[in-house]
Amino acid sequence: MIPTATEAARRIADGDLTAEAYLRACLDHVAAREPAVRAFAAIDTGAALRSARGLDAGLARGPLHGIPFAVKDVIDTADLPTGMGSSIWKGHRPQVDAACVALSRAAGGVMLGKTVTAELAYVSPGATTNPHDAAHTPGGSSSGSAAAVAAGMVPLALGTQTGGSVLRPASFCGVVGLKPSFGAIPRPGMKLMADSLDTIGLMARTVEDAALFLAVLTADPPEPLPDIPAPRIGLCRTALWELAQPAAREAVEDAARRLEAAGATLRDVSLPPDFAGLTEARVTINDHEIARALADEWTNHREGLSERLAATVEKGRAIPRTAYAAAQGAAEFARARFPDAMAGCDALLTLGAAGEAPEGLASTGDSRFQGLWTLLHGPAIGLPTHRGPKGLPVGVQLVAPRHADRRLLAVARWAMDRLGSPFA
Repeated sequence: MIPTATEAARRIADGDLTAEAYLRACLDHVAAREPAVRAFAAIDTGAALRSARGLDAGLARGPLHGIPFAVKDVIDTADLPTGMGSSIWKGHRPQVDAACVALSRAAGGVMLGKTVTAELAYVSPGATTNPHDAAHTPGGSSSGSAAAVAAGMVPLALGTQTGGSVLRPASFCGVVGLKPSFGAIPRPGMKLMADSLDTIGLMARTVEDAALFLAVLTADPPEPLPDIPAPRIGLCRTALWELAQPAAREAVEDAARRLEAAGATLRDVSLPPDFAGLTEARVTINDHEIARALADEWTNHREGLSERLAATVEKGRAIPRTAYAAAQGAAEFARARFPDAMAGCDALLTLGAAGEAPEGLASTGDSRFQGLWTLLHGPAIGLPTHRGPKGLPVGVQLVAPRHADRRLLAVARWAMDRLGSPFA
């Protein structure tokens, strides 16, 4: 496996590794794994090598100096197409990079390629397979980003989440997935589908790598995460608990037992009863906003939309403004109450996904286990801590209130140091 991003950045800074050598190690994994995994929608090896050589010949550019990264194909790049997994947008060539891509390059990152997305970051999957078993879905819609990191083809990748599109593929593929606080990573240059939900997130192999990448994308100093000697963790089963596979529930409960034994203060946390209705509120908001975001595609290119996406647009167009406003009101009320609901806890521990990745590539899986936390606008991080009965990854999830991103990352690092990953 290639070195982690933080390890490689340190070795490049020390002169023990070159950006070109690190990139070539990634490209060796691309050559070996991409034919089966199919994580990339577009890749330009020559441009990436020229970028790495330029970094080796020049002064240090920033915290990502010489570190390759990949970009979900709903995020604009000036030098590669942004096709968005859609026949309507096939061959689309933006003139400038999205803000998150520009920030990554300015920090010395080497853009390796565009990763496969479900159609317009919704539910109709692309060609990507699960790196652990090609007969199973990698999740979605950030399927290629999760698979590329899991297969060792790149240490970092950008994704997006409207419901569960970062956290679910991270759990299915066995990588760290971070959906930061809503708006933490600037969205200019991203194809917006549900404006009040869409969040740019990232995939990484370790919590430290995720923290490094997030610091670059939020223009924060890349400082070490604070030490938390004994975090306070709330075990939150939510109203969806019984809908998860036994392996997913067992992963959460096993993690809770082990973290408590390691010194964490653990207690059960129940969300207010009316939070159970937020799953449906998120769907109402999602469908109403998607219907309006795709106004041109619906009016002028309807034949290019999949049946599933067209059905969502049609459903969203029929949602009254009053129902949408009520759903938004419920979401805003819940966001205000959430910090009190988890008072006394540094983070909540909950289900990462429904369980192991389902067999087949026709579906990307159930997004409900992440959608609640997306709606609440706080940070959520998926940790690759367990295997299921088929040997596939089963992750757990830690969540916190909005803007508590660094504290959540610190708790996540503490937890991973004690739980470990079977996919490291």
